[in-house]
Amino acid sequence: MRKAALILLALAAAGCERLSELGRPPQLAAIENPTADPNWRQVSMPMPQLNDPPTSANSLWRQGSRTFLRDQRAAQPGDLVTVLVSIQDQAQLQNSTERERDGSDTMGIPRLLGLESSITRILPNTVDPSRLVQTSGAQTATGSGQIRRTEMVTLRVAATVAQVLPNGNLVIAGRQQVRVNSELRDLTVSGIIRPQDIASDNTVRHDRLAEARIAYGGRGTISDMQRPRVGQELLDIVLPF
Repeated sequence: MRKAALILLALAAAGCERLSELGRPPQLAAIENPTADPNWRQVSMPMPQLNDPPTSANSLWRQGSRTFLRDQRAAQPGDLVTVLVSIQDQAQLQNSTERERDGSDTMGIPRLLGLESSITRILPNTVDPSRLVQTSGAQTATGSGQIRRTEMVTLRVAATVAQVLPNGNLVIAGRQQVRVNSELRDLTVSGIIRPQDIASDNTVRHDRLAEARIAYGGRGTISDMQRPRVGQELLDIVLPF
């Protein structure tokens, strides 16, 4: 009963969330500090040993600078960097399996210390001690599978530098929401980048992100029609067949 009550409570909570937007388009999320998220965790990665930068007298070049002029690229917490997401994945898998097996077993006791004559006292007289058990079996299995997938996502999203690691790498996190009529599209990007991978126009490609987390989805009228009902999702998880 307790489990059933918890399930009903979860279904009611999901229904209340949908009913709260009845007659209204999906609401945009508020602009928030990424580090204020309860799920945010400081990133700890293996770091090289820190060495003091060499100093040279009477030099106009500053250690770590890329140019004599001020560098406009993201370098400190709170700076912005544009992440270029361009995913073009294609996968094609095909396999086939065929298996067949035949088996036949025969077991008996023609002679066993003269005890084979006592078998007729327990079993009918028609039983042959040399053929007490005889089995046979046959199995045939055939299977085939094919997967074809093509994905293409091209987006640009601005991310905020949330943390600078001891070795100079930057932890970034960004989110972009676009609402058209009653459909809300949500894009989130996070990961770790090297400052030298940031281009001169303050952009970085998504394939330069370590521990990259990229999510693109949406919710609204169209997405709601494409998603199964909560009860159907529950039955798909619970039913064993």
